[in-house]
Amino acid sequence: MTMLVAAAFVKPSTTAAAATCKTAFKPLHLPPLPAAAGLRPLSLAVSARPLYRQEHVLATAAVAAAGRNDRATSPAPPSATADGARPVEVAAAPAENARRAKIGVYFATWWALNVIFNIYNKKVLNAFPYPWLTSTLSLAAGSAIMLASWATRIAEAPETDIDFWKSLTPVAIAHTIGHVAATVSMAKVAVSFTHIIKSSEPAFSVLVSRFFLGEHFPAPVYFSLLPIIGGCALSAITELNFNMVGFMGAMISNLAFVFRTIFSKKGMKGKSVSGMNYYACLSIMSLVILLPFAIAMEGPKVWAAGWQNAVAEIGPNFVWWVAAQSVFYHLYNQVSYMSLDEISPLTFSIGNTMKRISVIVASIIIFQTPVQPINALGAAIAILGTFIYSQAKQ
Repeated sequence: MTMLVAAAFVKPSTTAAAATCKTAFKPLHLPPLPAAAGLRPLSLAVSARPLYRQEHVLATAAVAAAGRNDRATSPAPPSATADGARPVEVAAAPAENARRAKIGVYFATWWALNVIFNIYNKKVLNAFPYPWLTSTLSLAAGSAIMLASWATRIAEAPETDIDFWKSLTPVAIAHTIGHVAATVSMAKVAVSFTHIIKSSEPAFSVLVSRFFLGEHFPAPVYFSLLPIIGGCALSAITELNFNMVGFMGAMISNLAFVFRTIFSKKGMKGKSVSGMNYYACLSIMSLVILLPFAIAMEGPKVWAAGWQNAVAEIGPNFVWWVAAQSVFYHLYNQVSYMSLDEISPLTFSIGNTMKRISVIVASIIIFQTPVQPINALGAAIAILGTFIYSQAKQ
């Protein structure tokens, strides 16, 4: 008992207490991490507190340090970069821009070739009014060009089977009808009038898609068809050289080409055949379909007599006109099918309609076609309706 009381009154010296405290609560310094990937060295100074209260701090610091070391030595995940950007989306933007630029080049080339074709086609039909033979020569020229390209390996020949040719048959039928009907219209009326009537193609496209394919469109799309139809009707009524055969030819051509575009887009799905080769095969099949009808409708005797008269009237230039209209017909259609590889049928129809502005203006200037102000107003309304239609679709 005496010993316990004596021990209680013993007071440790200040020096000994300080030494004891210093030993028990020595500050802890972690070694700095290696400098990598722009990381700053990490140092932790833990204050002199009981260790059981600092265990979670040390554990958290260790996990963070390990994670930073892993990130410094391993590449960033492909879904995001250091600043949060997504490489996939960044890479997709230039690809989309390149695709749009390619489509723009296709459209510009398509429209330019179409203008040249229409000029030479009208010149040929003015001197040689036989649209069935003219249509046949256009298809024959394109078929010959592609067969020669495949034979000389300038272009790779497509690999086709019986299913491909079966799916191509309705496209070829629609293409043949539309081509001949348009040529008949061009032979009977002015180029500008034919293309004003053919600018109503979006109306046919919407109606066919609605009633034959079951597609539904918002109300603005249907309302946008009103100026197209109204403008075409106004131009038809005020046309100075109106001809019913020419008018009906343009209308039939509209309907046939809408079906051709829809069937083409369906036929090209899942096929390895490019747009260029697809149209080449289409030309060959259309030529086979058209040739017997052309012979029945006009015949070699009529062609021979008409050819002699045209050469006598025009001279050797007539032969070059025929060659030019045949070659340019194939080229502009080939480029249009290369465009169809990248776009929808309705977008193709819109581009086909906007193309007619350049054709109408060029034909009026070159052939000096008389146009009444009211007739020009109808054409402008139809073209404006086409623009509204494209905006409504977007």
